[in-house]
Parts: sequence; C-alpha cells; structure tokens
Amino acid sequence: MAVITISRQFGAGGITLGKMIAEKFGYTFADMQIIKMVAEMANVSTHFVETVEKEAGGKFSKFISKMVSKPLVERILKDERGYIDEEIYLDYLVLIIAQMADEDNVVILGRGSQYILNDHPDAKHILLIDDFKNRVKFMQKHYDISNTSAVQIVRAEDKRRINLYRKLHKTDYDSPGLYHLVLNMSKISLDEALAIILRIVQP
Repeated sequence: MAVITISRQFGAGGITLGKMIAEKFGYTFADMQIIKMVAEMANVSTHFVETVEKEAGGKFSKFISKMVSKPLVERILKDERGYIDEEIYLDYLVLIIAQMADEDNVVILGRGSQYILNDHPDAKHILLIDDFKNRVKFMQKHYDISNTSAVQIVRAEDKRRINLYRKLHKTDYDSPGLYHLVLNMSKISLDEALAIILRIVQP
C-alpha cells in the first residue's frame, strides 16, 4: 500500500507527471475521480462540484447565499434532494482522500491532500514549482492554447488554489517542510522528475 500526493503550482506539470507516476507504478491516478465521488456522495452533478472547486472562497460563496431560481437548481442538481456547498464539499473531500489512501495504491493530485494525509504512514508528498512564464508556456505546449488563454488560466487557477487553502486555514502550502520532495520544474524535465521520484518512492 502506497500513496503519493502531488501538489503543484498550476502549469508546473502536475497532471502530466502524476499520470506518468501512476502508469509506472500501476497506481490509480486520482483527479477527476475525486470530483465524481464527491458528486455521488452529495447527489449532485459533477458540474456543480467543479463550480464549487473553481469558486471556493470567491464568487460561489456570494452566489450560493442568494436566492437561486428553481430552473437553475433543477439544472445543476441530479434531483431535488441533492445539495452541496463549500463546507459540505470540504467534508466530503477529507473523507474521500482518506478513504483512497487507506484502500488503494494511489497518486492523488492536489486538493489539500498533503495536509489531509500528513500523518499517513505510507504517504509521500511531492511539490512541483515553476516560474509563472514557464507555467504559461507549459500550458500552451501541452494543451494547444494561445498565450492569452494560458495566462488567464494560470492566473485563475493560482487564485483558486489560494482560495481553497484559505478555506482549509492554510498558508504554508508551498513550504518545503511539508513535503518529502520539492521539484523545481524550471530546472528539470518531466522525465528527470519521474526518475528522481522513482528513486525515493518504493511501491
């Protein structure tokens, strides 16, 4: 049983490297799977969960506190019994990540997993960092988008990351002391990063 968490500055290659690690070890790669599991537990659509993630601590807080029209509610909920807000989302997130770590060999992408599994005996925590301009270039290259779109996405995701950790009451998410390994992706390639991780992680 082994668990690897990948925390990253958006555009530093977390998804790509996470999938590479999972494929090499034969582990489950948990990213969108987490959203699906939260949606199933809350009995809402995955779209609604993604909205909570993207707007955590921001626009969504204001949105959910206002009167919402019935057609909108019916469109985003699977049925009238389903409901989720930021507090419920975080409760489910902690439960699901802890359950994944106890049941499977898994690579978990972000979502505060380095905090949730801080005391897990089999967990190794990895942080990926990179310069803003390099992260923009990475998004352009790997997702075939324009420079303008890449800049907007990286900025938006940086803000979302800050908001999520604020909800978790954390500010030290880029502190090296939280991790077994910090990789500066401006200095090494994805293949080099994988080779380093293979040396410190024993499946």
